[in-house]
Amino acid sequence: MPRSVDPAALTADLVRCPSVTPVEGGALVLLQALLADAGFTCTRVDRGGVSNLFARWGARGANRSFGFNGHTDVVPVGDAAAWTQDPFGAAVVDGWMYGRGTTDMKSGVAAFVAAAVDFVRATPPDGAVILTITGDEEGIGADGTVALLDWMAQHGERMTHCLVGEPTCPNEMGEMMKVGRRGSMTAFITATGVQGHSAYPHRAKNPMTALVKLLARLEEKPLDDGSAHFDASTLAITTIDCGNPANNVIPARGTATVNIRFNDLHSGASLTRWLQDHAQVVAQETGVQLDLRIQISGESFLTPPGDFSALIASAVQAETGRVPVASTSGGTSDARFVKDHCPVVEFGLVGKTMHQVDERVEVAQIHQLKAIYSRILQDYFA
Repeated sequence: MPRSVDPAALTADLVRCPSVTPVEGGALVLLQALLADAGFTCTRVDRGGVSNLFARWGARGANRSFGFNGHTDVVPVGDAAAWTQDPFGAAVVDGWMYGRGTTDMKSGVAAFVAAAVDFVRATPPDGAVILTITGDEEGIGADGTVALLDWMAQHGERMTHCLVGEPTCPNEMGEMMKVGRRGSMTAFITATGVQGHSAYPHRAKNPMTALVKLLARLEEKPLDDGSAHFDASTLAITTIDCGNPANNVIPARGTATVNIRFNDLHSGASLTRWLQDHAQVVAQETGVQLDLRIQISGESFLTPPGDFSALIASAVQAETGRVPVASTSGGTSDARFVKDHCPVVEFGLVGKTMHQVDERVEVAQIHQLKAIYSRILQDYFA
């Protein structure tokens, strides 16, 4: 009988693949070989220069299909000289594995792959196990999980439920799972006025004045006080600029960017109308043209508490002794795409060092995560 897959060793192998978005770096090739050897049907679903992998054990169209979603792409290293270990070396020091992607989220992918391979070899389930692994979660996302879901729809592939293996625990293993996420959108604002001498402001139309007025209106009142399952929505001004090198010239043009993280009291469309209404008022008051370009990265969503979230919570408690809090906090993840396909919950490692210099993970936690994922699979198909 084949040996059990070591999730820490697999994590190390993945970390040594320099898969900075959107470079594949050998990570998906490695996973495809391992999964195919275990009897998974594997298909590369590459699109737009992005590499993605679909893998299924069991029959297409099975009455129940447990899905896993994750990514092997990582953010750039940053200042390599600031690292105490090789960012792609997977060195283990005092029980910690160092490297870009150790936390976010090659360890999560390795833990689930190891759990899935061992599971189907030991106790072939009545159903299917599906893995959707992308190389574009840290990038724009248009050709990553979205491409996989598009391909699945075209080929009659379906997940009944899906677990996303992103890091979800703030400080301790097992303390939190994500049952939803806030929506995210960015407004790129361009103000166009009339250039003039700063000593004669009445002869100009200052775009910066209009921008300041608009931004003040947007920040004047909170968007809301939160909802039953979500914290309050937030609005952050992230940049204001006009590129003006002269202190005696009123510029003709200025720009600003605003990012909004919103709960289920809003939608991207309703907030777009809200932004446009405020911009129209300020444009009329100042005579400055205000143009908005809106980018909606994802809508808010919630997987209502039920059997699936309870199953995951039970497995986490059994392996860690902690009952995970069902949260909707944090940024966005590819769960925002999966939620249109099937119910989705996120659970993974402690994420304290993700995207940081000296990103690292406790080796013991990788094994613990595999044990949690193994129990989830066993309970799901029991």
